[in-house]
Amino acid sequence: MSKRGIVLYLHVHQPLRIRKYSIFDTAEFHDYFDESDTDTDRNNERVLRKVADKSYRPMNALLEKLLHRHPEFKVSLSITGTFIEQAEKWAPDVLDSFKRLVATGQVEIVAETYYHSLAFFYSREEFERQVEMHRAKIRELFGVETNVFRNTELSYNDELAQWADGYGFKGILAEGWDPILQWRNPNFVYRPPNTENISLLLKNYRLSDDLAFRFSNKDWSQWPLSADTYSQWANASIAESPLVNLFMDYETFGEHQWADTGIFEFFESFVGKWLDNPDNTFYTTSEAIDQYPPAGEISMPHTVTWADSERDLTAWLGNNMQQEALKHLYALEDQIMRTNDDALISDWRKLQTSDHVYYMCTKWFTDGDVHAYFSPYDSPYDAFLYFMNAVRDVRYRLLEYHKYGGLHG
Repeated sequence: MSKRGIVLYLHVHQPLRIRKYSIFDTAEFHDYFDESDTDTDRNNERVLRKVADKSYRPMNALLEKLLHRHPEFKVSLSITGTFIEQAEKWAPDVLDSFKRLVATGQVEIVAETYYHSLAFFYSREEFERQVEMHRAKIRELFGVETNVFRNTELSYNDELAQWADGYGFKGILAEGWDPILQWRNPNFVYRPPNTENISLLLKNYRLSDDLAFRFSNKDWSQWPLSADTYSQWANASIAESPLVNLFMDYETFGEHQWADTGIFEFFESFVGKWLDNPDNTFYTTSEAIDQYPPAGEISMPHTVTWADSERDLTAWLGNNMQQEALKHLYALEDQIMRTNDDALISDWRKLQTSDHVYYMCTKWFTDGDVHAYFSPYDSPYDAFLYFMNAVRDVRYRLLEYHKYGGLHG
């Protein structure tokens, strides 16, 4: 009889934030992502080094210890290309520690877009190029193949599942959102409609968000959360189902929930308590799919994400600024790709990272404080201004490229 298991999936990402790029910089400087002011959260090197100290190094060390202590402990990770490029420059030891984790054979890498983009909704060709870039980079760094896919911000719909099925992925991840599930339980494997071979794993958002968002909230009725209590919740959730899918940002550990909240000690204790029960285990995403056939079909005709109270794309596309920004950016695709100019194409792709339009979000109430926490800008309007100035400069570089035949592109 198969054991009941936790599928722990953690997402590793850092964007390249745009500096205070003014209209006077356009046509003069093309350094959108550099920031000389080392005291701001727009400085990408500073942010990467800070989060490496607070999250990546201590969490990787803890995971390495737990993987060696518990042969049944498993983790699935997705790691964006924008994170990898920054870590290669500013924290190569962090990448080395990720390599050690993967080398245990207990850690799976999940595929995604290289630039953490929303390209699926704008350009299928660019989307597929980024998926292939990411798979190639993971192959090069870790020597493994990616068999399960997650789209940026867990944005998912039936069309994406059908694409992933045709592309050869065995599994895909999505949010287990109540209006979609209705009477069903997220703790089973499902099959997307009109697919042949792919399985769908759904995030148990209640248990995931208890750690990702509520763990350090002193106003939460369950604060402080103990490993005993959380283990009881997980066991109760899985009483009549095979899996608990805990999906969250890697930076939950140490950055979103600081070390002084006790998050690391909590997690170490919880893993041990979960595995003390001989009926419990952990699965990678692929192992869960191999172990359990789909229990039924789930259809999501409209896009669902793991963000905000609406669980849709409005965190990135909910206002005119966001819509205009991406419309103008993707309108340049054909011209950009025809240049074969590596620097220009790279900058255009870095501007596709979904964080840029997330910073332009104007939501308030329950979600506004979350957006403000993550934004390095004084306002959503500043984020839009700097982004559009960068797009304007990309257009200028295109004109220069064609004017001089690529010599000054």
